[in-house]
Amino acid sequence: MKTRLANPFVIGVFVSAFVFVLAPCASAQQAKEQGSAPPYAGSGKAASKALPDGGPAPRLPDGHPDFSGIWFVGSLGKEDALLVQSAATQGDPALKPFDPKVTPEEKPSFQPWAAEKVNQLGRGPARGELSKMTKAQQLTAVSTEIARLERECVPDGVPGITLVGAMHGMQLVSAPGTLVQLTELNHDYRVVSIDGRAHSKEPDPKFNGESVAHWDGDTLVIDTIGLDDRSWNDAGAWIHSDQQHVVERFSRPSRNYLIYQVTVEDPKVLTRPWVSAPHKYSLSVSSEPLNEWYCGINPDGDEEVRALKETKKRLEEDISKESSH
Repeated sequence: MKTRLANPFVIGVFVSAFVFVLAPCASAQQAKEQGSAPPYAGSGKAASKALPDGGPAPRLPDGHPDFSGIWFVGSLGKEDALLVQSAATQGDPALKPFDPKVTPEEKPSFQPWAAEKVNQLGRGPARGELSKMTKAQQLTAVSTEIARLERECVPDGVPGITLVGAMHGMQLVSAPGTLVQLTELNHDYRVVSIDGRAHSKEPDPKFNGESVAHWDGDTLVIDTIGLDDRSWNDAGAWIHSDQQHVVERFSRPSRNYLIYQVTVEDPKVLTRPWVSAPHKYSLSVSSEPLNEWYCGINPDGDEEVRALKETKKRLEEDISKESSH
């Protein structure tokens, strides 16, 4: 079974010693195809050879593009397009969803309170830092790490199902009037009806929200509201509120490529709407199906969470005793 990576910067915690360490990145074989492109910054290596366009995109019986297939981030049509983590490959443009020099992408503009929460949730203390903290600071760090680890089993939601879920590959299944999206990460899925219906006045919150969709020429536009605010929009702890409004645009300019762009509005969390760069996904070059991969917590991780909770309880008791004296 292939090794999996839940978060490019996942941090594990060994609580008995109060030490936080970086979890090992998933290993992946480097792309064998090396093109004649010039070296990318800092590597001295030629950029990997991207897939050719592959001809025109296939079409459904109703004439619209057929998005069916297994897709990976970048232009290699392989999972290691994202998971190759060595210093020699991180700058390879073929491993990226977009080229920031060609299509720059601004970071989300968080309100101050949200920026602080994202900063707390998206990282853990570096090795040895806990020993330098007060017990109150240790309690905060341990509580945050518990929340982060337990969050790994929460569905990615929208747009996370594409921005995060596709990290390990996503499968799209198209049919006239319907798009089904499946991801290897936690086996998340959603079914989108393409019939131009309007949103409900008060949709019940769901992880994938309430989506309505229509075609804009050859681009599928999916409009989503009613999102459960327990999910994150990306792997870096981008939180959102129940007022988040997401508009996604899927297009398939050629057989081997899919383009995804998303606009996120969230007046409770963001100071202004966020518009992504066009993200590129490439069609799988393998016949291998999506693998089984559930949650970011394996049995060892479950034990880790239990140990974290025991430590949290001890810290709370110690702080309570100290404050009563």
